[in-house]
Amino acid sequence: MIYDLIYALIGFAIMFGVLTGIGINEPRGFSIKTWCYGYLVIAITFDVLVIFSLVVEFSQLTGFLLGLSAGAATGLAIHVAHHISEENHEEQTENTKQKKGIFGF
Repeated sequence: MIYDLIYALIGFAIMFGVLTGIGINEPRGFSIKTWCYGYLVIAITFDVLVIFSLVVEFSQLTGFLLGLSAGAATGLAIHVAHHISEENHEEQTENTKQKKGIFGF
């Protein structure tokens, strides 16, 4: 039980670290295309590992994959929160513009 938790925490740290390294909200030293390919490779690798873990019934790998998925979900949550913040800022800017009077004052 405790080992599964340790594997999950290691998986979380690795995935969150990788996503932070390549940039959660925008590429760090990569083009957008390379950044997208990186995310694609991560997703496909994850899918293959999940299938392997389920077929072989390898509990340590399953715990590790749970941690990886938690790290990916946390990275996605940060990415979405960034977009929400941008949208709120744009709405505030638009509302400020719309509050001007009939003569633009």
